[in-house]
Amino acid sequence: MACDILITSNIADECANLQGGNEEFYPFNFVDNAFTVVDGVATAMNAALTVAYKYVSDSDTNTFTDILVADFKTKSSVVTQTLIYQLYKVQSTTSEDLTKMAQGKISGILKDNNGTYHFVGHENGFNVNRTVEAMTGGVRTDVNGYNVTLVAENKKYAPTLDAATVTAFLAIVTA
Repeated sequence: MACDILITSNIADECANLQGGNEEFYPFNFVDNAFTVVDGVATAMNAALTVAYKYVSDSDTNTFTDILVADFKTKSSVVTQTLIYQLYKVQSTTSEDLTKMAQGKISGILKDNNGTYHFVGHENGFNVNRTVEAMTGGVRTDVNGYNVTLVAENKKYAPTLDAATVTAFLAIVTA
């Protein structure tokens, strides 16, 4: 059987006006098929998704990678998503929430610095590992806060949300 997966479009050059990094992460308890996804774009939200939370951080260490590895010897491929997010100020309520996030099954929406919303952990939640590191630092200029690392394995890249779906999603984010 021949492989019938073919490339089908051009990729244009972009202006030098893009920004790396991420502004906000909105974790939520995992919901099967939380969004309807068509060609890599989330176009509608599942009514079972009723609440999400907003984690804001302006750290330059907030990164997201979506890495596709295709192995032609085994005829398999996997996309590994890794989100590293830094939150400030070690405190008991935040520690409790992050413990629940690490031990439960979550997905989320990540807003990057270009205003694009990505549905991360979209197929099975962050199903590989979740690490929460609380740190107080050693000198006065060190970070007092948390490094959160979430890893998922999926079949496809993280979908982005269209404008109407972003509006619907933001309406369920707690104040």
